[in-house]
Amino acid sequence: MDIDELSENFELLDDWEDKYRYLIDLGEKLPPFPDEYRTDEWKVSGCQSQVWLKPSFASAEGNGRLQFVGDSDAAIVRGLIAVVLVVFGDKTREDILTLDVSAVFSRMGLADHLSPSRRNGLGAMVEKIRFYALKG
Repeated sequence: MDIDELSENFELLDDWEDKYRYLIDLGEKLPPFPDEYRTDEWKVSGCQSQVWLKPSFASAEGNGRLQFVGDSDAAIVRGLIAVVLVVFGDKTREDILTLDVSAVFSRMGLADHLSPSRRNGLGAMVEKIRFYALKG
């Protein structure tokens, strides 16, 4: 799935109850997150729920791309992680740092319908991913 497909899926859903169910479904489809990554090193601070994001670096055609795995102890937040992984997964460092993530989330309607604490957590995930992109 890519950003366009994900955005289209959100646009097809009529109300926010359906969109929350879709988020939960996306979170349930995340691959299992290894217990050895559930450490402070991979924990995202600034989230009300516990959130972990672990980067890895892949090389495709000589261009380094970042991959991420993630997990949370909250169902909707797991869905937000799934969205973040679609938005930022398999991108170069430059792609990650220049992506207008506000426009992407706005297109999906996420910014308007999340509680302030979930919006803050989503922002913390984005900042952590940008940190990994800068850190290299």
